[in-house]
Amino acid sequence: MINLAPKLNPKGWDEMFSKDGVREAYKQVMQTLESLNIDKLNIKQKQASDIFMNQGITFTVYSDDNQGIERIFPFDIIPRIITKNEWLEVETGIAQRLKALNLFLEDIYNEQLIVKEGIIPASLIASCPHYLPEVHGIKVPHDIHVHIAGIDLIRGEKGEFYVLEDNLRCPSGVSYMLENREITKRIFPEMFRSNNVSMVVNYPMILQNILVSLSPRAVSKPNVVLLTPGVYNSAYYEHTFLARQMGIPLVEGRDLVVNNHKVYMKTTSGLQQVDVIYRRIDDDFLDPLVFRPDSALGVPGLISAYKMGNVALVNAVGNGVADDKAIYAYVPQMIKYYLNEEPILKNVPTYQMENPEERELVFADIGNMVIKETNQSGGYGMIMGNKATDEELENAKIAILKNPRNFIAQPIIQLSTVPCFIDGELKLRHVDLRPYALCGPNGVEIVPGGLTRVALTEGSLVVNSSQGGGSKDTWIMK
Repeated sequence: MINLAPKLNPKGWDEMFSKDGVREAYKQVMQTLESLNIDKLNIKQKQASDIFMNQGITFTVYSDDNQGIERIFPFDIIPRIITKNEWLEVETGIAQRLKALNLFLEDIYNEQLIVKEGIIPASLIASCPHYLPEVHGIKVPHDIHVHIAGIDLIRGEKGEFYVLEDNLRCPSGVSYMLENREITKRIFPEMFRSNNVSMVVNYPMILQNILVSLSPRAVSKPNVVLLTPGVYNSAYYEHTFLARQMGIPLVEGRDLVVNNHKVYMKTTSGLQQVDVIYRRIDDDFLDPLVFRPDSALGVPGLISAYKMGNVALVNAVGNGVADDKAIYAYVPQMIKYYLNEEPILKNVPTYQMENPEERELVFADIGNMVIKETNQSGGYGMIMGNKATDEELENAKIAILKNPRNFIAQPIIQLSTVPCFIDGELKLRHVDLRPYALCGPNGVEIVPGGLTRVALTEGSLVVNSSQGGGSKDTWIMK
């Protein structure tokens, strides 16, 4: 029999075990695990890895010499469970947050009332590298800028949810959420059937319906494409997966051309006008005539077609100003300003390094802080104060003083843990959660699931796949 009593983390919240034993939501899962021996669980873990490998479910990690290494996404076979009431808080909190962020983006690229009224400093917007004056005043369909969001959540020491960051440009990982579910159903069919788990399989259909609804042309079958940077992109597997699931063409920049401010796709039967582009290319590379002139990934003239309202881009261009980590700190104020509501989901306390008083507080307690670059992602540009050497901390202080706008600091929060099957036994590992929210003309829709990312290294709080993290299937109970 497997040892089902791993050493609990006394400092944090474990989602399967409480001080009284197994939590109610996990009892049927535990019964299944207890009915299996180590050999059977090892076989299931290997079966899952083999499926990932055989189906090419991979991502790419880039080294210092810019060489890409293809890896399967490590998958833990024990699902992470979130109860119906817990999910209700997550769902309503994310919907509220997205409404405010969409209003902020519409405002900041038009009248900028939130700046004029002193809620957010003008200097913070002006100094954000992802604020793009080039798209100021562009009318986006239905005033929606964020159609697809991946909102990263963590649970604190008492199980409370916090928003760690907002991903509003080209959020990735949803294919792993969908594939994780399919693999769990294959390796644990009885366990899955005996639990009342919400479906995630309709995500591609919901997304496709939203994409179609954004067409600037009133045609019965708008042309929708997914624009990828190509096979060398770290998320290329996901691009192919989503295009296949939605039944839309996967295109690269060279497959598109702009004529008379309209976008066309090159096909064997001639040019076909494109109405909606689900783009997985960063803003800077979209149009070499407007942004980076050296970009070979984008489409010359694309922004002119966008400005004329002849093509919809998903997500809208310029969203990076709303997920800048320095501006993240102001989302609670956005919610109060635009919606006149109190935030349902809390932010992690955040210190602005441009503020001398906050900077002094952080420097005095830097060993208990995580230092983040405001415009990095994927776990890059981050220093965990409790793991860093004295030299690394001193170098961080020097970098902050040199360019304080480029950094924020947050207290280190012990993320919740969930048991994982590692080396033949259950071991506690820290997790976060990325639910995926879709926003269209009919409002916000959040598929009841998400990507649970796991810090596989013992004691680590870094869950990013690029930093060695893995994932779990996430069960939202009905």
